[in-house]
Amino acid sequence: MTRFNSKKNKLSFLFLFGLGAFLLPTASIFAAANGGEMSHGINIQSIVFVITVIVVIAAVVLIGFSIYRMIRLKRTRKVLYTLLSLVLVLLVVFNIAVNNFSLLINTALSSSQMDDAKVEQTKDEARALTEELESEGIVLLENKNNSLPVEKGNINVFGYTSRSVVYGGSGAGGGAEENNIDLQQGLSNTGFNVNEELTEFYDDRFVPREEIDIHALNGGDFNIHEPAVSEYSDALMESAKSFSDTALVVFSRNSGEGADITKDMKDLIGGTKGKHYLELADNEEAMLEMVKENFDNVVVLINSSYPMELGFLDDEAIDAALWVGGPGFSGFNAVGDVLSGEVNPSGRLVDTYAYDLTSAPSYYNIGEFPYENSDFEYGDDTWHYKYIDYAEGIYVGYRYYETRYVDNQTGEMDEEAYNETVQYPFGYGLSYTDFQQEIIDYSFNDDQITLDVEVTNDGEVSGKDVVQAYYTAPYTVGGIEKSHVVLAGFDKTNELAPGDSEIVTIEFSVEDMASYDYEEQKSYVLEEGDYQIKLMNNSHDVIDSETYEVPSTIVYNEDNQRDSDQVVATNRFDDALGDVTYLSRADWEGTMPTEIAQPKEASQELLDALADFTVEVEDNEEPIVKEDHGLSLYDMKGLDYEDPKWDQLLEQLSVKDMENLITHGGFQTPAINSVKKPATIDSDGPAGINHLVSQAHGNQYTSEVVVASTWNTELVEKMGKSLAEEAKASGITGLYLPGVNIHRSPFGGRNFEYYSEDSFLSGKIGASLSKGAMDNGSYVFMKHFAMYDMETKRYEFPTGAATWANEQSMREIFLKPFEMAVKEVGITGIMSSYNRIGPTWVGESKELLTDVLRDEWGFRGTVITDYFKPQYMNVDQGLAAGNDLVLYLLPTELKSETTDTDWGQQNMRKASHNILYTVANSHAFDVAQTKVPNWIYLLIGIDAVLLLLLTLGYMKVTNSKKIMRKKEMIKSEKVSSN
Repeated sequence: MTRFNSKKNKLSFLFLFGLGAFLLPTASIFAAANGGEMSHGINIQSIVFVITVIVVIAAVVLIGFSIYRMIRLKRTRKVLYTLLSLVLVLLVVFNIAVNNFSLLINTALSSSQMDDAKVEQTKDEARALTEELESEGIVLLENKNNSLPVEKGNINVFGYTSRSVVYGGSGAGGGAEENNIDLQQGLSNTGFNVNEELTEFYDDRFVPREEIDIHALNGGDFNIHEPAVSEYSDALMESAKSFSDTALVVFSRNSGEGADITKDMKDLIGGTKGKHYLELADNEEAMLEMVKENFDNVVVLINSSYPMELGFLDDEAIDAALWVGGPGFSGFNAVGDVLSGEVNPSGRLVDTYAYDLTSAPSYYNIGEFPYENSDFEYGDDTWHYKYIDYAEGIYVGYRYYETRYVDNQTGEMDEEAYNETVQYPFGYGLSYTDFQQEIIDYSFNDDQITLDVEVTNDGEVSGKDVVQAYYTAPYTVGGIEKSHVVLAGFDKTNELAPGDSEIVTIEFSVEDMASYDYEEQKSYVLEEGDYQIKLMNNSHDVIDSETYEVPSTIVYNEDNQRDSDQVVATNRFDDALGDVTYLSRADWEGTMPTEIAQPKEASQELLDALADFTVEVEDNEEPIVKEDHGLSLYDMKGLDYEDPKWDQLLEQLSVKDMENLITHGGFQTPAINSVKKPATIDSDGPAGINHLVSQAHGNQYTSEVVVASTWNTELVEKMGKSLAEEAKASGITGLYLPGVNIHRSPFGGRNFEYYSEDSFLSGKIGASLSKGAMDNGSYVFMKHFAMYDMETKRYEFPTGAATWANEQSMREIFLKPFEMAVKEVGITGIMSSYNRIGPTWVGESKELLTDVLRDEWGFRGTVITDYFKPQYMNVDQGLAAGNDLVLYLLPTELKSETTDTDWGQQNMRKASHNILYTVANSHAFDVAQTKVPNWIYLLIGIDAVLLLLLTLGYMKVTNSKKIMRKKEMIKSEKVSSN
């Protein structure tokens, strides 16, 4: 009989293990080197793939040797062997899973690789900037008898929300708030002594904001916890009166991603049936009355990024009011400085404040409106499709309120009716000093209008002023819809001392006054007649004006396209018009929505379009060329998008490379070895670094509404640079910001992370922030493109609301901010939105993403989806339409129609070009991950230890000496018995 050589086998196993223990780190280093050039960093996918391959090979060898031993020895310990094999299988499965999710794991753990000292330094700089933003964004709403500023000293602070302030909002645009400077700290930091008894009174009644599903990401709470007046004891009030005769009363409102603001408070704590969240609750009204009766100087603080109904501020017993929005980390310091007069408020409103917010024409068309015959099964759930009608047309915000009360024949405003409706116009804001503005020079040619405005400080304290220019276009009843006034330009002065003056120049293009005619000319039209060029205090009050005459109508068609367009702008969205009656100034009463939209039936044609998941392959495309030209992505930095070298670089990409690049877009892009592309990490959000995967958080800036309320593009550009500096310190390249959707309704839950009701202001502010970030190396994904202005039941029924709108409102209002950012600063990233335009998901709308965005406007760069919803997002058709990248934590799957056809591969190549162009022109190479992260070494250690233990275990359960000894004993027993 041949005996099994146990010693030799042990040596074989030990040799194999030693080889594996050597190969694991060696392979890691080899994969990390990735060609020897570290400027593009390591490739995590390659590293983990090599580790996984080694583990699989080691497992196969280990099983093979153990089977070999069993065959030779005939017997083994079956139970223990089975358990060891199960552990080995689990180890292999574990490594395969890590390989599949290596990018996600690396992104999730990326915060551990940050330079903490550099991060803190950039945060400190950002916090100082946040205070500056707030100081310039605060709006002085009321100042009766010059009640403000107040002397530093004792001050009473009333209102439950004074201890539950709102710093911003929830969701992607939120931030880490636990260490923010609260109101009482801000007042103390700026020289005020806050009544601690009142602070303790509210702290004793504090209720943490509920974590509920109306905002699926961060939670939200519309409950009103204001104590009843009966809870304020006589002793507490007497103590407060003796402490100070000044009472600061705080009202706060919050909302965020995932839900719009409730229109009926009947089921909420502190709510009253029939009241909405943006008006005072009963307990708040009672508390305010109590304060007015007991204090001589009452100052109201509005801590809300959402317009509230503020009619109560007209009361003479309220001496002053400040709007402070969402102040972010350090903004409450600025609130104290403004109250004391250290800072003169210079902010201006970015929304119209109506006495009754339900008077907005959008009021009845914001909510969740289903197609009642559209239920379908997906997974374990039943879903339905829904719709939203933009029935207000162009009449959003001041475009409605400033037009509604104008006589169409005479052009005269019904001031009484207007004043009964509007409390504070768009662009409104007071100051502690008096400014005078005057047009000192007016010039024009066929292309441009220029205003030189002299601004003089006629008051007694230093301050800044905002210059606002509007135009009034000629209107014909029944013709193209036109707002009575439209913002055309603005600027903010420097700090002006008393008696000082500054000349501010406002310039804008003549073609920017054209209106879009979607019915007749299907293009932009500058109608003949007189255009009033107005210098205004706000959207209502005229200071001075000039006239620009257009002698004959100009149609910007194929024979005469606008200078700013690459190809002519013409109707692209006729299928989004829908069966909607659009608001018209020719017939306000007959076209104004008067009741809430209702569920309705969809036609079979519409249902088919909504459910369409086909991929329409075109068969006339050339095959892609695959060839190595020795180029790297770094070689492309600064080159024009059309440079021929791009074609050569793209030829180095395999189909697998392109698929990897396109489908791994969740808060990252992967490294690609063939072109030496570095991996990048991308992050939310509009109010500061807010990485929802790694939990990396930067400074929380003010809400976007406060940013816009500064009306200071230079300051906003500084914010963009600051964001990029924070991102760079955190190893982040891409930023999902800014949000430039429109405050279509005051009840839009996400308004806090959008700038304004006005498209021009939104575009200017968004472009300025983007420029600052891009100039400092970050790429931005401006969002959400387009027509995405509400949140209701976005999560409960993720099927993409069919948005119905006319093309004039789309182009003049909702697309305009994106257009301005593309044309003025050349942004290289845009995020497509959840909704549909008509029946077509935005991400697969060729008309939007190619015809308008790229062909008309000249966009060069990447379009990324919002977070992927498989229920309705057709990634392959989206790729053909111009949606390049998929935002999803898991890799999405491309169909064979894309990966296996010339048409699909050409689409992949275009998308790869777009993504690579965006990354090349960023600081991606500066922050490329060049060191193997600790979790990789942990993975190697786990694999090595387990493989060693499994090796020893297999040797133990197939130990030949023990088995042979047992055989000899059995044989000896048989001999003895015989």
